[in-house]
Amino acid sequence: MKGISECIQDMHVFFYHRNTYPINLRINYLKKLRSSILLHQEAITKALYKDFKKPKYETYTTEIYTTLKEIDYALKHIRKWCKSKKHPGVFPLIGSSVQVKPEPYGVCLIFSPFNYPFQLSLVPLVGALAAGNCAIIKPSEYTPNTSEILSQIIKEVFPYYYVNVIEGDAELSHSLLSEPIDYIFFTGGAANAKKVMQQAAAQLIPITLELGGKSPVIVDYNADIPLAAKRIVWGKFLNAGQTCIAPDYVLVYQGVADKLLRHIGYAIKHFYTNDKYLARIINETHYVRLLNLIDEEKIYFGGHFNTDDLYIEPTVLYPIDRSDACMKEEIFGPILPIIPFEKINDVIKMIHRYPKPLACYIFSKDRKRINYFLKHLSFGGGCINDTVIHAASLHAPFGGIGHSGLGAYHGYHSFKTFSHYKTILKSTSTEIPLRYPPYDQKIATLKKIIR
Repeated sequence: MKGISECIQDMHVFFYHRNTYPINLRINYLKKLRSSILLHQEAITKALYKDFKKPKYETYTTEIYTTLKEIDYALKHIRKWCKSKKHPGVFPLIGSSVQVKPEPYGVCLIFSPFNYPFQLSLVPLVGALAAGNCAIIKPSEYTPNTSEILSQIIKEVFPYYYVNVIEGDAELSHSLLSEPIDYIFFTGGAANAKKVMQQAAAQLIPITLELGGKSPVIVDYNADIPLAAKRIVWGKFLNAGQTCIAPDYVLVYQGVADKLLRHIGYAIKHFYTNDKYLARIINETHYVRLLNLIDEEKIYFGGHFNTDDLYIEPTVLYPIDRSDACMKEEIFGPILPIIPFEKINDVIKMIHRYPKPLACYIFSKDRKRINYFLKHLSFGGGCINDTVIHAASLHAPFGGIGHSGLGAYHGYHSFKTFSHYKTILKSTSTEIPLRYPPYDQKIATLKKIIR
């Protein structure tokens, strides 16, 4: 087997000869990838269960189905995306025109995280392939079984010099970043993102960062409380809270706090009577970190755990304030702090104390208050009267802002992320003396034209 440097060099040669440019080739390989995923559905499900006991239903909906729909959307629109677009020319070039043509970057490096190790490897890959790139996938070392099936699928579908999965630890990641890469797509935590971005900057490699943050939920005075409770519980404890856009904490209007707490308790009991419906924490390090965020005196619901199984019961903490441990970092686990508020400005002040989050969720029937929240809060994306589900849209960009990310993807925006848009102006033989020296007397004429 060839080494990393040789593999990347072969990718550059393959790309240099424009082998990835034909649209039919891109379409054929996306179809092959789709067929292989369908063929290996059971193996994918088993791998994710081995890695952190992810429920089969969640694996299908959030890993397999999501990836298949991304492929289908790309297949439907790729020919349109690849077309050049014409625009008007520029003054004073009479008869000129501008053409903007999307072109692939070359060899792209995709870093995928442990929480959705299949989807977050392949959804970016779909965009990279649709745009005409070669790609290297570096999956998380925390999900070895998923990495194994992912590698198997990629090897069955692609030659190594087109797409390759390279497994390893942080040292390998560092090594990959020293290679001649044309684009980096990173999904993960902010601490690692800073290291990746620093190395990318040293080589001036363009980069997309998909991160996270403390994504708030606001439950207003007139919210539909039973509905809010169900949707908060679903969004929070999906994948055992190991979701970058999971509700991190809830800000609830004081007058409806007790009612919300009761209904959240009802929803947890109904959804998770059997612990097989809850994934496990990815490893012991994260498990211990999460247990340290639980203040036993503030447990409203849950709090049970099993170290041998890396299991933490869905846990609700109330009442919480900013000084509590769970409010000092992104939780990324099945722990839900709830904070009461009285004034709308208290909500804004609380959220502004943290870096801009990846998501924000607002439950309210008051249009003016909803608009007030939207006007005064900056975040990557979110929902009104729901949680998490906005990320499923293939028609809209998904991404963060500030500390929660840089750039966006999904659907056309994935194609756009992995494309350079080259501008070409086509001039004419018609000459306008106004643009050439000597400039005496010409500035007066120019001012008359542009005033």
